[in-house]
Amino acid sequence: MKFIDIGANMTDPMFRGLYRGKQAHPDDLALVLKRAHEAGVQKILITGTNLQDSKEAIEAIENNEDAKGFLYSTVGCHPTRCSEFEAYQDGPQAYYDQLLKVATSSATVVAIGECGLDYDRLHFCDKETQKKYFEMQFDLAEKTQLPMFLHNRNTGSDFYDLVKANRHKFKHGVVHSFTGSLEEMKMLIDLDLYIGVNGCSMKTAENLEVVKAIPRDKLMIETDAPWCDIRPTHASFAHLKNVSSEEMKLYAPPSKKKEKFEMGCMVKSRNEPCTMGLVLHAVASICNVDPNELANVIWNNTCTVFDTLE
Repeated sequence: MKFIDIGANMTDPMFRGLYRGKQAHPDDLALVLKRAHEAGVQKILITGTNLQDSKEAIEAIENNEDAKGFLYSTVGCHPTRCSEFEAYQDGPQAYYDQLLKVATSSATVVAIGECGLDYDRLHFCDKETQKKYFEMQFDLAEKTQLPMFLHNRNTGSDFYDLVKANRHKFKHGVVHSFTGSLEEMKMLIDLDLYIGVNGCSMKTAENLEVVKAIPRDKLMIETDAPWCDIRPTHASFAHLKNVSSEEMKLYAPPSKKKEKFEMGCMVKSRNEPCTMGLVLHAVASICNVDPNELANVIWNNTCTVFDTLE
């Protein structure tokens, strides 16, 4: 099976061995990417969470020959980082202009985002600031003609209302790391959006019912690494029982705590793109469909939205 991880935070310092500013172990990013490739991950979309991360992702890709055709990036500003627009030295318009410049600077940029609304973490950025600069990023999508990589957490109708009002500005969009209700999912599907699923999307029995109901032609999968791994406490964990031992070696290699780091092993609680196969198998089991057939459907869905990946 082959996979495209539509959301991985590969600029996170954890992949360089840094945790809260402290070096816990050596940089092992190259081995993380090697494990992903060996596990069938053909392409990884690095999530751009703000202007600086977006720049760093593109520079890292363009300065690494091995990354060509393997790593891609999104460009945007996460809702919890939207205060950066107003804190920017030359003001919000200059921040927007820089995002536009970066988004059009490289063929490795495949989407605008991560952008949206997040009311679970208002201590980072208030609602009005989030809404103001989420709306501004629809204009980025319109100008670049790129799809949108969207984020939504506990926003009532605000997210839906803003997307609906601006839906004419972009052709395709995916609401990634979806954890919403069945009703919310159906409303987003009615806006002709795709739904991205990862470990956080499958924590509860209610989550599983939502995943089961996502139309196959609107489904994508992701890891959201280094976050959102599938854990034994998750409802989806029981759906991994049929994964073969050979596949488990690829999708869940041996891991050690960061304090006992061993080069070549995964780090416990640090998710990686190599676990894409676990997400696929969990979704296939939940939906009672053949994993290979589902992998092909999801691959085609992903290439439809991010058409520069084909």
